Amino acid sequence: MTATLIWILAVLVAVGLYLSWTAGRLDRLHARIDAARAALDAQLLRRASVAQELATSGVLDPAASMVLYEAAHAARQAEEEQREVAESELSQALRAVFADAPQVDALREAPGGEAAAHELAEAVRRVPMARRFHNDAVGAARRLREHRKVRWFRLAGHAPFPLAFEMDDESPAALAERAA
Repeated sequence: MTATLIWILAVLVAVGLYLSWTAGRLDRLHARIDAARAALDAQLLRRASVAQELATSGVLDPAASMVLYEAAHAARQAEEEQREVAESELSQALRAVFADAPQVDALREAPGGEAAAHELAEAVRRVPMARRFHNDAVGAARRLREHRKVRWFRLAGHAPFPLAFEMDDESPAALAERAA
């Protein structure tokens, strides 16, 4: 009888340790999502700020400046539920303004244009990477949260279900070619 109780107690302790380890892993994944989201927000803000600064610099033609400024301003001011759409519209505006190489060349030839073009190219290049890191962390947390043990024992607690950030983040081809 005593040996059976010891074995039952040992199994319960092992199961408890395993569940505790899984809950800790899930908590670390949620922390990773938070850190990746903060990095993504920083890169999106940087891209919008550089685009807005470029639009107000007087280097671009008035129509391109207006399109770029409106999209960058909307991206910076967007509420959380509209953020993906606003950021996608900024990507589309960047592709429209820098669709052809002559526009990028004209930007580079302007005083301070080389630095502005380089800064914009870097900001545009970093957004897809930050989004990929965020969405990878979200995917890992989702896969773990789908396991029965996580659902049955409510190991996720009251943490909201992680959502991926889906947006159009394709960079302007002419800008990317010149940055290389």
